Parts: sequence; structure tokens; C-alpha cells
Amino acid sequence: MARQELQKRAEQDSRERWILPYSRIQEAEDGAIVVMLEMPGVSRDDLGIEVENGELRITGRRKDEKPQGEHLLRERREGSFSRIFTLDDTVDPGSIEAAMSAGVLTVTLRRKEAVKPRRIAVKAG
Repeated sequence: MARQELQKRAEQDSRERWILPYSRIQEAEDGAIVVMLEMPGVSRDDLGIEVENGELRITGRRKDEKPQGEHLLRERREGSFSRIFTLDDTVDPGSIEAAMSAGVLTVTLRRKEAVKPRRIAVKAG
């Protein structure tokens, strides 16, 4: 029985682990949509950001840090991640920007000029 349990655990460890980065989405004062994902330990080289068919796809991998000794507590896991956000027609795919700072990925989605509200001045007549 113990041998089967050890084999089962080894199989589970060999499978790819998937993690889910925490995210926050908000609207900026200028009307842009800002998506923030917490990604401590993820480098820019391990990130992929794509826009296709009305979807923003953020993929990547957090690599395992090899400790100098034994783990006493381990809450942050290594593994791959993929987050997909559906974009509406108001987002301009050509103006999307991304930046990474202090373990947080910030993706800014700007709106198309045609859908931005604009103020019309009233002329005296």
C-alpha cells in the first residue's frame, strides 16, 4: 500500500502545475481599462501577452527557486499560468501597453477614439 501511495505522489508531482495569479481590473480616470496581475518571481522573459479574436491572453511560468536547504514554509508555488480576458469592441488592440514593476504586471487597454465621449461646445447664435 505504501509503495502505491508513493508512486501516486510521484505521478502528481511530475504533472504540470497550474497557478492562478491574482488580478484586479479597474477603469482609469482617462477611460482606459487597467488590468493588474500579481506575479512575484516571474521575469519578463517568462511572460507572453497576446491579443487575438477579441481576447487578451496572458501566459507564463513561475520557475521554482532552489533553496539552500529544506523548505520550512512554502506558500508560493511554481508552475504555468494562463489568464484570458474577453475584450469588447471599444478596446483599441493597437494601443495596448504592458509594464512590469515590483512583481505586478500592468496591462493598459485604451479605448478607440470613436467611442470616447467628447464635449461639444455650444456656439452663440
